[in-house]
Amino acid sequence: MSNLEGKVALITGAARGQGAAEARLFAARGAKVVITDVLDKEGQEVAAEIGDSAHYIHMDVTDENAWADAVKETVERFGKLNVLVNNAGIVQVKALVDCSVADYMKVIEINQLGVFLGMRTVAGPMKDAGGGSIINISSIDGLIGMAGGAAYCASKFAVRGMTKVAAMELGPDNIRVNSIHPGGVQTPMVTQTGMDESMMESIFGKVPLGRVGQPEEMATLAAYLASDDSSYSTGSEFIADGGLTAGFSLEH
Repeated sequence: MSNLEGKVALITGAARGQGAAEARLFAARGAKVVITDVLDKEGQEVAAEIGDSAHYIHMDVTDENAWADAVKETVERFGKLNVLVNNAGIVQVKALVDCSVADYMKVIEINQLGVFLGMRTVAGPMKDAGGGSIINISSIDGLIGMAGGAAYCASKFAVRGMTKVAAMELGPDNIRVNSIHPGGVQTPMVTQTGMDESMMESIFGKVPLGRVGQPEEMATLAAYLASDDSSYSTGSEFIADGGLTAGFSLEH
C-alpha cells in the first residue's frame, strides 16, 4: 500500500512506542518522515532503521523556537510539509490533593502547549503546500475521567477541544484536523507508570475485545487520517479503545 506517496510528515515523540510505529508505517506507505523527540539515541536509531526517507531532529515540543526550526528544516530537506502528528506526551498518575503546581504544569506544557505550538507553527507551511492533515493524539482520558489523572485528563480534554477549533479555522486552507483517542496501548509511556504487562492485561483485558491495544494499531488509524482516504473528515474524534468507552456490563 502506498497511499502516503508524496506526503511529508512530521511526527513528535517518535523515538519509541506509538510515534515510532507511526514513523515506520508512514514511511512504508510512501511518506517522507521527520522524527522528532528529546530521546536522541532512540530517535536516530528509528530514522536509521527506516533509511533515506526518514530524518531525525531533536525537539522539545514546549519550545516555540524549536518548533519553528524543526518545521523550517523539514521544508528545506523534503520540500514541503503535509502531515503533522502531535504524538509527544507524558502520563502522570497522582491524586488531585497530592498534585503540585509543578506536577500539573509539566503535563500541561508537554501534552497541551506542545499541541498548540505544533498546530500554530505548521499552519502556514501546510497552506503553502495546498493543504494537509494534522492528527492530534488525545486519549480516552480526553473523553472520560480517570482517578489520579487531573493533569493528564485536563491536557487531553484540551487537545480534543483545540482540535475542533483548529478544524474550523484551518478548514478553508484545506487543512484537516482530527484527534485520535487511544485506550490502553502497550507502550513505554504506560509501563513507566509502574503498570507492567500483566497489570495491563488484567485491566484492559476486560474491554469487549478482551486485550490491550498495540502501537501499530494506532499507527494504522493515524495513517488513514494522514492520507487522502480521509479527505472529508475534520474536527472528528477517532476512538480506538477496544470498546472500553462503549458502556459497562452487569455480568461478573
